[in-house]
Amino acid sequence: MSARFEEIDWRPTPMGDISLRRRREPVSGEDVYEVKLGDEFLMSSLFTAGEIALTRLGLAEAAPDAELDVAVGGLGLGYTAQTALDDPRVRSLIVVEALGEVIEWHERGLVPLGGPLTSDPRCRLVHGDFFASVADPHGLDPYEPGRRFHAVLLDIDHSPRHVLHPRHAALYEPSGLRTLAELLHPGGVFALWSNDPPDDEFTLALTRVFAQAEAHVVEFDNPLQGGMATNTVYVARNTPPGCRVEDMGRQ
Repeated sequence: MSARFEEIDWRPTPMGDISLRRRREPVSGEDVYEVKLGDEFLMSSLFTAGEIALTRLGLAEAAPDAELDVAVGGLGLGYTAQTALDDPRVRSLIVVEALGEVIEWHERGLVPLGGPLTSDPRCRLVHGDFFASVADPHGLDPYEPGRRFHAVLLDIDHSPRHVLHPRHAALYEPSGLRTLAELLHPGGVFALWSNDPPDDEFTLALTRVFAQAEAHVVEFDNPLQGGMATNTVYVARNTPPGCRVEDMGRQ
């Protein structure tokens, strides 16, 4: 049985001090892994429904009979990435993570999904700035400049309005979303996790760029506070090949 609490790793980073902690839940007896940036909680293995829903809702809009190339922005504890690998259509996955320390946790097996992710030949962990890479003509894959994807799944900021760094905010404007859309194949999908309720203004920005967009509310149990909690997953899809914008209901 593990100790009740353990700080597995702590590092100073350009974004602030980041730490990986493990604690034992007194009721279930299970180990819970948590990541903090400074004094702020970034993620917990106790709450993974939103990350899993991000992938499932996003890939549900992808072509059902196609092999998929997927990019994930933000590695975290790996639940978004692992859910993508659980989909048999996914033939390749790159995960872009700004903090090399987080990648190292997975490579060293310090987090539960580190082994499965790093041993899957379809998966490649890329140390880089997702937001800068979107704006760079070379794109998200350093080994294949200009590469396009069937789905891009993003789970980094708390929400489009509550970003971890001010320079992230440009991506959530129509101009930034247009640049991201260019990384997708025709009919490709962009999906975004948010900790805030659905934001009508952001959904409108998505509809100005993509053929269709929708905000999904994801409910899950909150054992710490009791009752239910919610996240939001935005899913937007590019115009499919051979289809005009007006055919998708945008006049």
